[in-house]
Amino acid sequence: MLRNRLLTVFGLVLIASMLLGACGAPATVAAPVIVKETVVVPGATQPAQIVVATAAPEAAKLSFTTPHPILSDVKVRQALAYCTNKADLVKAAYPLQSAEQNATLPMNTFIPSTSWAYAGDANITVYPFDPAKGAALLEEAGWKLNADDGFRYNPAVSDQPMTLHFTTTNAKFRQTWAAVWEKQMLDCGVLIIRQHVPASWWFGAQTGVKRRDYELGAFAWVGQTDPGGQDLYACSSIPTVENAWSGQNAMGWCNQLASDNIKLANNTLIKADRTAAYKIVQQEFTKDVPSIPLFNRASYYAWNKEFAGLSIAPGDADYYTWNPEAWEIKGKTNIVLGFTQEPSSLFTLVDNAYVAYVAGQLVSGLAYTSQNYDYQPREQKQLATIENGAATNVDVQVKAGDKVVDSNGNIVTLDAAASPVQKIKDSTGAEVEFKGDPISMKQMTVKYEFVDGMKFSDGVPLAQEDLELGYKVTCDKEVGATSYITCDMVQKATFSGLSYTIVWLPGRQDPLYFLAPFGWYPAHRVVESEGANKGKKLSEVAPKDFISLPEITTNPMDVGPYMITEWKKGEFIKYSVNPYFYGTAPKTKNITILIVAPENAEAQLLAGGVDLLDTTSLVSLSQTLKDAADAGKIVLFLAPSATWEHIDINMWLK
Repeated sequence: MLRNRLLTVFGLVLIASMLLGACGAPATVAAPVIVKETVVVPGATQPAQIVVATAAPEAAKLSFTTPHPILSDVKVRQALAYCTNKADLVKAAYPLQSAEQNATLPMNTFIPSTSWAYAGDANITVYPFDPAKGAALLEEAGWKLNADDGFRYNPAVSDQPMTLHFTTTNAKFRQTWAAVWEKQMLDCGVLIIRQHVPASWWFGAQTGVKRRDYELGAFAWVGQTDPGGQDLYACSSIPTVENAWSGQNAMGWCNQLASDNIKLANNTLIKADRTAAYKIVQQEFTKDVPSIPLFNRASYYAWNKEFAGLSIAPGDADYYTWNPEAWEIKGKTNIVLGFTQEPSSLFTLVDNAYVAYVAGQLVSGLAYTSQNYDYQPREQKQLATIENGAATNVDVQVKAGDKVVDSNGNIVTLDAAASPVQKIKDSTGAEVEFKGDPISMKQMTVKYEFVDGMKFSDGVPLAQEDLELGYKVTCDKEVGATSYITCDMVQKATFSGLSYTIVWLPGRQDPLYFLAPFGWYPAHRVVESEGANKGKKLSEVAPKDFISLPEITTNPMDVGPYMITEWKKGEFIKYSVNPYFYGTAPKTKNITILIVAPENAEAQLLAGGVDLLDTTSLVSLSQTLKDAADAGKIVLFLAPSATWEHIDINMWLK
């Protein structure tokens, strides 16, 4: 399975459009057509027909090249930001928290204000709640208020009220704050049609966010120790059918200055340069408003008061399954985790929802942890640093025809005749133009080693061929992975036993170079599920077929403390101890993930039906849980969180 390196490189991962037809639709992008949808307009006496853009069955030749008639206008996007009262959204989400606690949560950019990379309020465009400014911008954009019904109209676009579909999960938490936001937009004359869909569809491999199937879409990113962001905000990270949906920039935001600087911020070891680059990205982001950052989430957890061994800390707080071998509840042989969102698959290269990572880590373990924002190796033998000799950063001569990473973090083939002139950083760090003569650049070579004695749950030791398969699958462009940024930066990969050495492209100066970028799959495992690959070893299966193999998606084999014994969709995932786990033997024989209805989750915990509710199932504090914790019946824990809610704006039609 994929380890956690790619998660950190990309910096973020998903947490829980319309539901068009059946889930699992073909991986095609539909051409835009106009349809009419009947809706009940608040305050109106009759239902209205609203003109909306939706999808036809056939794919367009080039996808997402038609600007959205409303959301492509930056004035409209800025107006939506001004019409958003973030303080009221926080209050709706966390009614039992103090005003002081809630005041710390609203966000202005995609980087929390406490981060070293935050640009500062004075250096960005801040959107305080100001519906008058929002209204003025909408007027400028041609959306005039009709005093009779309170809605805005723009005859150049439609004869219908300004209407936008807003899609998010069906989690109670989001239903609560989304209803408040809908009213805020209504006060600005904008009709919002909310659509709450299952997380399995919203974050599916071929549906929802992955296919950019929304106009306005809300979900959360889990911020990591390092801001990352290249896969979210670079022009090259916009997913389309033509690039097999690679990248997470589903807004379609392409601001070249921001794109160049987000790449620079992720391609230098000099922190001052990273800070300056992130400042520019945030300036452009807040000016263009491709997304409305809302607030940091308060990560609540609640568990059985007898639950021992659970360790939650800043940095790894949102990945509490990092040490399940230490978990135990006196007198119990089975610990039950309550999930209100079920993973659609554990093939996290494609299905990268938060719940998939949490469920998968029980099986895979982690290459490293980042508790308290301090990286520590686990399956990785050591952090591969220059200081301990596992990495080198040497001067090399590059010439015309060589592939390098330029000063903006883009991969280029050196060509003196290129237009515009190619600029690279020489070995001193100075930016120079490539005019044909050889230039000295920095090149990193890093050896990543893994601990000895790791075995898969069938007793077969982890071997070199497993690491080779992990690299092959992760970097195969037909797999449909979320991103290939890391793969594309590799000049050469060589494998030896339980290690591999990566020679990165000249100019690649990844600040997180010391974290192993690729994991493994059990190359020896024979496919037993029905289909064309039955009887083949995984090493013989085409990587593009991994997305449909139960041996990968629902019953993966790995070296972590547990293995899956049964997964009944919609009900539970059962785990038992991996008898060959290389670490300390797990203290609890079985773990079960129980899929529970959101409205029943707290009752299940209090009745003893589940032993833990995590931050996805318990996204707000209820009076019931607060009273139970005060009475000593459960443990209620608030973890410092870098997870943040936002509303993404898709600026293009299919």
